[in-house]
Amino acid sequence: MFPGVDLRFGPAGWDHPRWDKFVYPRPQPRGFHPLEFLAERFSTVEIACTFLGFVRPELARLWITRVAHNPSFQFTARMHSRFTHERRTHPDCIKEFKTGLRPLVERGMLGALLMQFPLDFRFTAENRAFLVSLHRAFHEFPLVAELRHASWAAQEAIGTLIDYNIGFCNIDQPQSGHAMPPSAYLTTNTGYVKLCGRKHDPGAADYLYTMAELQEWRARIARIRRFADRTFVVFANETAGKAVINALQLQALMDPARKPDAQQAVAETQGTSLFAASAA
Repeated sequence: MFPGVDLRFGPAGWDHPRWDKFVYPRPQPRGFHPLEFLAERFSTVEIACTFLGFVRPELARLWITRVAHNPSFQFTARMHSRFTHERRTHPDCIKEFKTGLRPLVERGMLGALLMQFPLDFRFTAENRAFLVSLHRAFHEFPLVAELRHASWAAQEAIGTLIDYNIGFCNIDQPQSGHAMPPSAYLTTNTGYVKLCGRKHDPGAADYLYTMAELQEWRARIARIRRFADRTFVVFANETAGKAVINALQLQALMDPARKPDAQQAVAETQGTSLFAASAA
């Protein structure tokens, strides 16, 4: 039903504007939950709400029950922006954030905790030291760093990630003079790929990857997967459900046996022109 447990595809988040129209069935059946719907089609979802708010452990336990029908499923989650962007690392805040995600860790349901840094987070001695301090604060989590500035592709920077057992997030993003280009780095046994869209702000997430662009990533993912114990491929081009379309398409590219499943899932989205086109 799902790809091998070493390779998982899925979108970032599940509660986006207009997904009720473009992704989920209409009318929604009684007791419908978006995570149940997505877990029938994918084996991962990146928890996006943890970037802006702390979650309670009761909510994490609920999420676990909603994906229980997919035994291959693992979440990934974003670290709160107060740690990565605001650099506020008060011990009480760290403890509260950890407590919310602890049920996922205890059940083996958290495949990666993503430290998503802003584009202006360059590789400097100060920023290297800060990254190491976050690693120490969250050492019990499987950490992956989303480093958007190209300076982190330097040999010394990659070496830092290897030394401290921090995964590297290979990112597809709008290109500028200092943006990290597409890559296929692996610094731990966990591979991570995130496709965010290629439009420059505003509207970077309003981007539908072409099949040719997905083919480019197919080769990179295959290279990462060859040496990783597990690899997560997450789409963050969430506008109008484009992340779901492209995740289905790339999942089928990596496993041709999944193509009929992808086409069926697309057809279940009420046949809007956007989803109908993706099945072609």
